[in-house]
Amino acid sequence: MLFDLVRPAIFALDPERAHRLTVAALKLVAGHAPATHGPLATTVAGLQFPNPVGLAAGFDKNGEVPDALLALGFGFAEVGSVTPRPQAGNPAPRLFRLVEDRAVINRMGFNNQGGEAVARRLEARRARPGIVGANIGANKDSPDRIVDYAQLTRLMAPLASYLAVNISSPNTPGLRALQDEGALTGLLDAVLEARAEVCGEAGPPIFLKVAPDLEPADVDAIARIAIDRDLAALIVSNTTIARPALRSRHGGEAGGLSGAPLRDLALQRLRDFRSATGGAIPLIGVGGIASAEDAWVRIRAGASLVQLYSALVYHGPGLARRMVRDLERLMLRDGFATIADAVGSE
Repeated sequence: MLFDLVRPAIFALDPERAHRLTVAALKLVAGHAPATHGPLATTVAGLQFPNPVGLAAGFDKNGEVPDALLALGFGFAEVGSVTPRPQAGNPAPRLFRLVEDRAVINRMGFNNQGGEAVARRLEARRARPGIVGANIGANKDSPDRIVDYAQLTRLMAPLASYLAVNISSPNTPGLRALQDEGALTGLLDAVLEARAEVCGEAGPPIFLKVAPDLEPADVDAIARIAIDRDLAALIVSNTTIARPALRSRHGGEAGGLSGAPLRDLALQRLRDFRSATGGAIPLIGVGGIASAEDAWVRIRAGASLVQLYSALVYHGPGLARRMVRDLERLMLRDGFATIADAVGSE
């Protein structure tokens, strides 16, 4: 109710300014307890999640408020994307609300304070409970992006619950080319080698975040490589460069589209990866998830976990707790004892 009252004032602000104010406000609740394990608890990649609803990368780019986000009821939070060196990102305006479409377009360009700053914050919270992953990327002007990912792996692997290798943002030119079979093999080998250097056999699981704009051959190749390299999970998917019919005046802006118009495409891509992997690797469903019903469809289509971000813009900070409550009801309604039992059951 409070969010409904203040939303007009928030929407009157520039989206990026509103986001900065939201992060500042969340710092006031950082001391609250994270979500506790309950009926929706599930184990993925050796990690015990109190519930399957996570916050996707992009909200807490600099690792400033992961514990506050966990206190909102999320089962896990993902900080970043972070690059080795600080990066200003693309020129503003670069973030747009598409209110009529319940969507967002962003062309932020991996703006962040750099790996060292984020690492210091993750180091400071290491003793606290809760699953906090680090989403890693490459600097726009890097002469060797694979070196960037390896460098960040060495920095973040001792500090994060898991690493998400982001090769699917549409806002860093050429980044999505790393999804090509040859490039992806070299990248993952470098990341796995870097993790072994600093963590030995006890390193955090490695997730790979992929785009929704993939051809069937791309899906098959990525699935095969992920299984061959024993990755812990695939995050399906990032924002889309496609443009379905949109009503908002911002619909023609360049950048990645997220929110409700991405839902069907992201769901289909999840089903494609479920088919391509045969359930051999956990999947994390992302894109257009705004309710427990959306999350439940994604879980039954093959997602072991789900993530959201854009839905917070329209539904407010109480969304995670509502989804967890309603997911438990849906799980019981359909006769499943655990989330794991429901994965891929459609």
